[in-house]
Amino acid sequence: MPDSMTEQLQQDMECEGLLECFHGLKQLDKECFQALVNAGDPLTVDEIAETVDRERSTAYRSVQRLLQTGFIQKEQINYDQGGYYHVYRPTDPSKIASEMQRMLNDWYAKMGQLIGEFEQKYENEAESPPQAGS
Repeated sequence: MPDSMTEQLQQDMECEGLLECFHGLKQLDKECFQALVNAGDPLTVDEIAETVDRERSTAYRSVQRLLQTGFIQKEQINYDQGGYYHVYRPTDPSKIASEMQRMLNDWYAKMGQLIGEFEQKYENEAESPPQAGS
């Protein structure tokens, strides 16, 4: 991932790059998300792990990151004889997009505020004469 905004703007990005850009997700997280999208039906962690060819514990950590960011949803399935298991499905893309748009708007407002503070601080310093003995 590029370090500066200039480098980011010059880089060829795909829409999946938003997962990394907005949420710091890793390549495996993107693979797990894609596995859920491609599956069509909800998957267990074991099924996700098999699809991305990783250990269950590794896939579970990725699933937890995706849950935390809201990219996937968890559903509990109860056995008739007692007990349960969880399955995961991707969140509605329009919901994810709306959340990313909200984050972008918040970021834009914060950057605008910081730019204004920068301008005010350095304008004031440029206008004040140097102090004697400094």
